Amino acid sequence: MSIESTPTPSALLFDRSDRLLMQFTGPKAAESLAGLVTNDVLGLTGGDGQYACALTNKGRIIADVRILAVVGESGVVDTLLADASAAAGVGFSTMIRKYVNPRTAKYTDLTMATTCLTIAGEGALALLAASVDEPGRLEPMADGPRFTHREVPFGGMTVRVVRIPDLGGIHAFDLHVAAEFGSALTERLIEAGATLSTMDEWHRHRVMASWPEWGIDMDEGTLAQEANMDTLQAISYKKGCYTGQETVARVHFRGHVNKTLRRVVYQSSELPPISAALLSDAEAPVGDARSSSLDDAQRGVGIAMVRREVPDGAQLHWVDAGGAVHLARVIGAADDA
Repeated sequence: MSIESTPTPSALLFDRSDRLLMQFTGPKAAESLAGLVTNDVLGLTGGDGQYACALTNKGRIIADVRILAVVGESGVVDTLLADASAAAGVGFSTMIRKYVNPRTAKYTDLTMATTCLTIAGEGALALLAASVDEPGRLEPMADGPRFTHREVPFGGMTVRVVRIPDLGGIHAFDLHVAAEFGSALTERLIEAGATLSTMDEWHRHRVMASWPEWGIDMDEGTLAQEANMDTLQAISYKKGCYTGQETVARVHFRGHVNKTLRRVVYQSSELPPISAALLSDAEAPVGDARSSSLDDAQRGVGIAMVRREVPDGAQLHWVDAGGAVHLARVIGAADDA
């Protein structure tokens, strides 16, 4: 698919530089990471990426991470990049320092040395193509799978462009650049037509797309499959051993979880606080609210942890601090927005 050379104005720009970014190199880098996350790191080739989780021994989520494979001059993958939200990054970096031997898998925290911008919207890719020095390098981004990434020259800067799925059907790309060039890249994208936006707006779009965030929708008390990490393509059931694998495999092959993240819509623009109980008609607690926001029509939408026996379409309710009852409806799994 070719990229249109004329950008449309529908592109928002977000600064997400608080995300953790770690670099792994060395002969055992891929093997070391593979033993700590749920996806098949060893199967990655250059320009590939994947979503994955780091788990406790009991299969509960320490962090959700993206892992990108980078090819060196030898033509083989010699570097892996892992990034996570600021909240999830705390647990992930602690796990890395505890279990990875830096003599065989050198790791470096690049967070402070890197600016992470995200450009999103119908015109995002076209705007990038009109701005970079070699737009042909972005061609794999047009139809490539999630987390496809390329380094692209950008007016004297080198920018890694990563295709991300966080906003569902909205095209979105992370841009990693050396922190010293962060302001220049921001200015150039705004001059090209991008609109600088806020993290509140980012989270609004994320919630509309039902993309979970660690620390709000899931945490160290959440099993991987409760957060739909299998259907979000964060789990390989064919790879070798990793921390927490026994629980993940047992749930997959022998049973099921009792609750999962689900999409909900609310009666009005009144939104429940995080952890507010969702009740059935019989006043039984069957779930709890997690992320919520207003969609483009000013309707309340959200992500909630709901018991599996509650069917799609079920009407629930929550009660605010003043005792008022507000309706909510379950509309599907949180990964099918």
